Amino acid sequence: MNVPENRKYSEEHEWVKVEGNRATVGITDFAQGELGDIVFVELPKVGDTIKLGDPFGSVESVKTVSELYAPVSGKVVAVNEELNDAPERINEAPYEGGWMVVVEMSDPTELDKLWTPEKYIETYGV
Repeated sequence: MNVPENRKYSEEHEWVKVEGNRATVGITDFAQGELGDIVFVELPKVGDTIKLGDPFGSVESVKTVSELYAPVSGKVVAVNEELNDAPERINEAPYEGGWMVVVEMSDPTELDKLWTPEKYIETYGV
């Protein structure tokens, strides 16, 4: 499994890539592998506010529907609209084309609650 070094990870299998005060969010390679073929994604709209630990959307696969949990709090400033027509991008490239939202963080100290790549690998054996 791929666990890029330049990201932080949540216990719920979301990843965060930080650039300044913005956090790009998606699900991990491990999560997409467990879900199987992703067929639908429900995401918030630009301008919505998400809160750490709260559901902000869902991913539907051929196996199940899973909620997405916010790894940080803030205002959604971008949504990957390509996933509406091509949700399989999450399976194909979970860390690049499969990103979901970009959040302008309201409290960057929340990043301290996220895991390092090493902790994620150690915890899930990936």
